Amino acid sequence: MKITVLTADENLITLDVDPEETVENLKALLEVETQVPLQQQNLLFNRKEMRNGDKLSSLGANDGDLVTMERVSQSSTSTNALGVNPDGSAVNPTAFQQHLRNDSNLIAQLFQNDPELAQVILGNDINKLQEILRVRHKQRTELLRKKNEEMALLYADPFDVEAQKKIEEAIRQKSIDENWEAAIEHNPEAFARVVMLYVDMEVNGVPLKAFVDSGAQSTIISKSCAERCGLLRLLDTRYRGIARGVGQSEILGRIHVAPIKIGSVFYPCSFMVLDSPNMEFLFGLDMLRKHQCIIDLNENVLRVGGGEVAAPFLHEKDIPSQLMDEERPANEPSASSAQELLGPKENSNIQVGGPSGSSSRGASEELGFEAKVSKLVELGFGRDAIIQALKFFDGNEEAAAAYLFGG
Repeated sequence: MKITVLTADENLITLDVDPEETVENLKALLEVETQVPLQQQNLLFNRKEMRNGDKLSSLGANDGDLVTMERVSQSSTSTNALGVNPDGSAVNPTAFQQHLRNDSNLIAQLFQNDPELAQVILGNDINKLQEILRVRHKQRTELLRKKNEEMALLYADPFDVEAQKKIEEAIRQKSIDENWEAAIEHNPEAFARVVMLYVDMEVNGVPLKAFVDSGAQSTIISKSCAERCGLLRLLDTRYRGIARGVGQSEILGRIHVAPIKIGSVFYPCSFMVLDSPNMEFLFGLDMLRKHQCIIDLNENVLRVGGGEVAAPFLHEKDIPSQLMDEERPANEPSASSAQELLGPKENSNIQVGGPSGSSSRGASEELGFEAKVSKLVELGFGRDAIIQALKFFDGNEEAAAAYLFGG
């Protein structure tokens, strides 16, 4: 059969083609006639785009019919190469893969949200990439189908109370998802890992990494650290008691004064002593106020004595691994470094003098560790901080919550 093609420059070309010919072969013939590259041709029949794999007969083309050819720009061709097929696979998988590789931010997000896809993008198996894209497309399509079916059932009886509750929950979840997507786009740094504030100090001549925490009322040292620094002999057990917040923790006593060195300057410091293997030394609000400290996040330093000393906050690589959270988040944002130590809170009830009361743990050990983490996550705290707080209090959920609330 013969068909007529109206080119982009309004010339008419008549071609003799087989009805079973594919559109791609027709474009190849037109490339010879018009010198327009096949990739830049867009053919329309009855105002509908003709896809490369379609046969002329399947499109309803008959003898004498008119086909219109549009010429697309090179940029449009490049954009189309990054498109996807109806089954979710890439039109041009090589170009698609290279485009994703060039976007470092997107790759970082994929490693958090879909590490399998991120690994394949950085690999060399194009077929595996196409397969995963198809699987992800199928999963999204199936999820959308189920949601639509569920919503259709819910709206079928608008007066059913349970249906209305489910509709309300679906709307709430949609708002949460939209909020998450907006944060990913406009506030991606919220999902990044935040390193807590540590500085190099010396306590009684022993160097250590001090955790700076303005949310802790008192400066704290662990029993093991105090022993290593030669200070345990100065422990005043008359100050034993219980620090109460949301939960409670035993205070072994108080070391009234000992020298600490920040930079090249010595300062007097007092400590509350706790018996915990998961902490070392916390520089709390009492000493921050006493020595007129400024947490300068712009310069990333701790200024002491009104600025006479500027101790730089440590980079993540300089913080010992035992002080860092060993479990990094796999499906989230972002994640933060762990808050390790707890100072008595402003609303703490500290019992001092006389015989010391027995230490009690407020939280039950019946719940599993992950269950406790999940409950505290629901309160809005970061997973890293929760894990370290629970480790510090040997799984005491309430004491961990007291620390996280910051008094």
